[in-house]
Amino acid sequence: MGYLPNIVFAIILITGIGYFTRNIQKLSRNIKLGKDVDTSDAKAQRWSNMLRIAFGQSKMVVRPIPGILHIIVYLGFVIINLEVLEIIIDGLFGTHRIFAFLGSGYDVLIASFEVLAALVIVAVVVFWIRRNIVRLKRFLNPEMKGWPKTDANWILYIEFVLMLLFLTMNAADLQLQQMDVAHYTKAGAFPISQFIAPLFQDMSISSIIIVERVAWWLHISGILLFLNYLYYSKHLHILLAFPNTYYGKVKPKGQFENLEAVTNEVKLMMDPSADPFAAPDENAPVPEKFGASDVQDLNWVQLLNAYTCTECGRCTSECPANQTGKKLSPRKIMMDTRDRLEEVGKNMDVNKGQFVPDGKQLLGDYISQEELWACTTCNACVEACPVSIDPLSIIMDMRQYLVMEQSAAPSDLNNMMGNIENNGAPWPFNQMDRLNWAKES
Repeated sequence: MGYLPNIVFAIILITGIGYFTRNIQKLSRNIKLGKDVDTSDAKAQRWSNMLRIAFGQSKMVVRPIPGILHIIVYLGFVIINLEVLEIIIDGLFGTHRIFAFLGSGYDVLIASFEVLAALVIVAVVVFWIRRNIVRLKRFLNPEMKGWPKTDANWILYIEFVLMLLFLTMNAADLQLQQMDVAHYTKAGAFPISQFIAPLFQDMSISSIIIVERVAWWLHISGILLFLNYLYYSKHLHILLAFPNTYYGKVKPKGQFENLEAVTNEVKLMMDPSADPFAAPDENAPVPEKFGASDVQDLNWVQLLNAYTCTECGRCTSECPANQTGKKLSPRKIMMDTRDRLEEVGKNMDVNKGQFVPDGKQLLGDYISQEELWACTTCNACVEACPVSIDPLSIIMDMRQYLVMEQSAAPSDLNNMMGNIENNGAPWPFNQMDRLNWAKES
């Protein structure tokens, strides 16, 4: 019986990490369904972006209250989870507070863990109030109904419970240390749980040990469960924010990508030595589809963007089209892209790694033309995103497909392009008549 808890813990740990690894492999496969894109440029700037935006949370504090609260939760989970290493070692080898030999350094660590745990609880409560009582407008958009709303609340509940279990475990441990119970090494400083420990004073040693062990097991099991919940949650950004900010756009925000096939065609048209009647080159590669109608037409960075979306709604709250009542929500663009990508992935799971056409696509079944044409291409959504997501690039690729593959541009846009072609300007006036307004004045 002496080794049974260690064996059980090892099984739970291996199962949790194994399932997480499987989900990460599935995530990687789905992202790699996107087209290749060169991200080898501007490495210094990319590293700077990751350090400043992901690690430094620089874009979060643009809105100070949620920004500071998010930093608390972020630091809390990063630093407190350092203790997970100690828990894993203790669980595998039957030790207790294996790092106690660090002495005063260990006291400082545990004390900082506790203070952060308490701050995380406060931050989580404030976040819950903002979502469910204050009901901020950006959390009430149509795309935030159902699972997205439930998911957001579940994350807050899980974080609250994990921190509470951590403090309960420490409080029971402190009480056992004060009672000189064998195996409970006197180590650590407990600035928060010392106020909880008196609740156990009138309990028997065996009862307190049960409380400490139950809290310990639930805490580490909860962390492993939460780790595997990430794949199904918007909270996946705690892992993907770092690569996403590194691979994020480094070119000026107003600069759009030119299609090489179109550029070559224009160069050929402008080449005076080109023979317009020459037979087409039979060995020339077949031009790729212009733009994107489904997730496989997007590049892998755009698909990474979709999985990284935090659903915070900052992009949508800054979008002028959304503010004026248009149907467009940049957050919904990213959520729809992720949902479609997940649907494609499940299709491949069922069909042994091959995608079998299902009669659906991102354009039309998830994202409507009305949403796409409502965009003003102002880049407000790109600027607002705290983790360098680019909804505009997806919108532009899908617009490109509509114009160049479907000839489905709105009539006003077709009129404008016709005027540019015929008159050299967007307006329906002959070049000779452009200055008539000056004569009338």
